[in-house]
Amino acid sequence: MLPARMDDRRASEPPNILLTGATGFIGRHLQRVLCGAGCTLTALVRPASRHRDAVAPGVRVLEAELDDTSRLVDTLAQFDFVIYCAGAVRGRSETDFHPANVDGVAALASVVGHMPTPRVVLVSSLAASRPALSPYAASKRAGEALLAASAARWVVVRPPAVYGPGDTEMRPLLAAIRRGLAPIIGPRGQRLSLLHADDLARAVVAVVENFDACAGRIFELDDGHPNGYGWGEIVAAVRGSSRCLRLPVPRVLLALLARANLHGSKWFGYAPMLTPGKVRELCEPYWLCNNHALTAATGWAPHIQLREGARDTLARS
Repeated sequence: MLPARMDDRRASEPPNILLTGATGFIGRHLQRVLCGAGCTLTALVRPASRHRDAVAPGVRVLEAELDDTSRLVDTLAQFDFVIYCAGAVRGRSETDFHPANVDGVAALASVVGHMPTPRVVLVSSLAASRPALSPYAASKRAGEALLAASAARWVVVRPPAVYGPGDTEMRPLLAAIRRGLAPIIGPRGQRLSLLHADDLARAVVAVVENFDACAGRIFELDDGHPNGYGWGEIVAAVRGSSRCLRLPVPRVLLALLARANLHGSKWFGYAPMLTPGKVRELCEPYWLCNNHALTAATGWAPHIQLREGARDTLARS
């Protein structure tokens, strides 16, 4: 049971956790895994959220904006941990990413720094390791830096590309490969670390259980596949030995689509995913990390490899 291992002043009790971003893709997996581990869980939900139905039964709801410091001061002291999973992944410019990825973290850190609890686990991104690539990557690094500079007790986890049931970003690619058409979005020889959302959620639980061994550190994590995946391995994991048409997507075409999407988003008022910054991320030759540091600190290890994880994603989404 989680409380027996947790480095906490109330180790005999289930940890009381506040989760931001609970209604998002990763947040939903975190809800299920944290509740399964015996945590007492509260979801911080924006008053205007349209996704309140994504809060699992038994999870308490706290209505507040991420930067509502007066509300946070009144409520945070009751929690042992805050898991900050809120984040923006779509946007035209830095101003679209800052409210969730920077300002919310700053507000939390400014309040928590004056309290003995809660402790903070920030779910960031491997993109934060290369902040010059895009406004998204820069915002993730800025959020980490603000938390690290605060008086809060913190841990940061940086997952690579995360997939699993409920994912809307990688699932279309996996579905296309399963049908026999593999768009190759990246340079020849590209290597990518991947992680199933359930393994990410279990890694967060491991950090909570072993917080003192992890405090003040940034952990990158993946699914344990040596040296990540090349596109041939991704296709084989999804398609098996069946034939598959591989269609390399030229970077110049991605760039043209990104510019068109950026202009379209201005006209029609939506938050774009494919932007020039995202193209730079997609075309990086290596997005690699490993679990050695987190495993040494907590004993956590991933369980789900891509073949099983892709099958699970396509079957349950």
